[in-house]
Amino acid sequence: MTAVANPPVRVRIAPSPTGDPHVGTAYMALFNTAFARKNGGSFIIRIEDTDQKRSNPASEAAILSSLKWLGFSWDEGPDVGGNYGPYRQSERLDIYQKHVQKLLDSGHAYWCTCSAERLDEVRKRQLALKQRPGYDRHCRDKGFEKSPAAVVRLKTPLTGKTEVNDALRGMVTFDNTEVDDQVLLKSDGFPTYHLASVVDDRLMEISHVIRGEEWISSTPKHVLLYQFFGWQAPVFCHLPLLRNADKTKVSKRKNPVSLSYFKEAGYLPDAMLNFLGLMAFSLADGQEMFTLDEFIAQFELGRISLGGPVFDLKKLLWLNGRYLREKRSDAQIVSYLQDQLFSTHYLSQVVNLVKERVEKSEDFIGYADFFFAAEVHPDLKSLILKGRDLKETLKILNLLVEKIDEQINFDASSLEAAMREFCEKNEIKTGDLFMPIRLIVTGKKASPPLFDTMSVLGKERCRTRMRKAIENLKAYKE
Repeated sequence: MTAVANPPVRVRIAPSPTGDPHVGTAYMALFNTAFARKNGGSFIIRIEDTDQKRSNPASEAAILSSLKWLGFSWDEGPDVGGNYGPYRQSERLDIYQKHVQKLLDSGHAYWCTCSAERLDEVRKRQLALKQRPGYDRHCRDKGFEKSPAAVVRLKTPLTGKTEVNDALRGMVTFDNTEVDDQVLLKSDGFPTYHLASVVDDRLMEISHVIRGEEWISSTPKHVLLYQFFGWQAPVFCHLPLLRNADKTKVSKRKNPVSLSYFKEAGYLPDAMLNFLGLMAFSLADGQEMFTLDEFIAQFELGRISLGGPVFDLKKLLWLNGRYLREKRSDAQIVSYLQDQLFSTHYLSQVVNLVKERVEKSEDFIGYADFFFAAEVHPDLKSLILKGRDLKETLKILNLLVEKIDEQINFDASSLEAAMREFCEKNEIKTGDLFMPIRLIVTGKKASPPLFDTMSVLGKERCRTRMRKAIENLKAYKE
């Protein structure tokens, strides 16, 4: 009997271009890259841009740029092409719609016409009765046809169990009564992640789905889809999520998580990559500093630790310091400083803002120090908004930092428009808000024009300083 060869290893990450490039994306990219390279396989990037309201080309570009900064390369993707494209899900709509029709024809999916209001009422009733929230299958056997507001839902079995064989966790069993009739196709004709990921993984011949553990609860839906299409499922491997020190999921509300922040703050890419490698894996000899090639050489899925890896900024800072001292010559450090803090482009922007306010070169240091400092230290009492107490101020600042997070364009005019809109929506006088924000981002009452200053400082510095100010204000006693 002729032995059946294992299919070639093909793995992917599928980032969503709806915000800043996240450290979690780099973490997943590292483990997928290592597995692909160790096994002579292919690493693919696929863009999950089916959320048309939030997806943004600038976000996609930032994600790809940040991954390249860290030293990643990929065999197929939206920027390099490949034999299995397109690699943006928004360009594959006809593929998904054809596969949805197959599910409708086979009786494994159905049209649902429930309004958002009805779904909200169902959820409220379930919560009041302390029931597990989920769709109540109201349209499941109604035989509705396609209509402008209709969605397509998965018709999950009402009895039995679905098993998920995870490479790290073994067999995980789900009762089918707990698997929701998930929306597969939205009313705008775009698929949800659940349908798109399964169809794309199959058509792109993905052999191993290596992703975060937050997807474990969704995997029975994906397994059912593979069964309904009559396809062999890939190997599933769910990595432990990055955690804060208190074991909560790492998030921008507690620590910087944007790769752009770490790049702008002067962290070295090889140190960051090394740090991410330590999150759920350790080299056999306990070596703490290693290159990507060294990591790949020792990588095995079975050696991934399931303990919640702590994204410890102090450990990252320590590791980055070692890289700076041990892996960089004096000349390289000078070049690093020129690139990070004193590039011609950055200095030109600073000079343009401050030259009218200084008399000699030394004045630049005192007047413009906030353009180069890691932190600023505004007077906390001055941050409390006029006519508001501390609690109200914190609420407003938290809302504002969320607004800043959403800004894709960070030029002065876009920032001014966004912040004036914020003031109008929240019934705040612009003067009452703009001075505290000036203090937060510069530490000074006198500085160049606020929005020009914020634009030069950049999104990462501004929102980091805002979150730091909010943190300090929480401990402030009026």
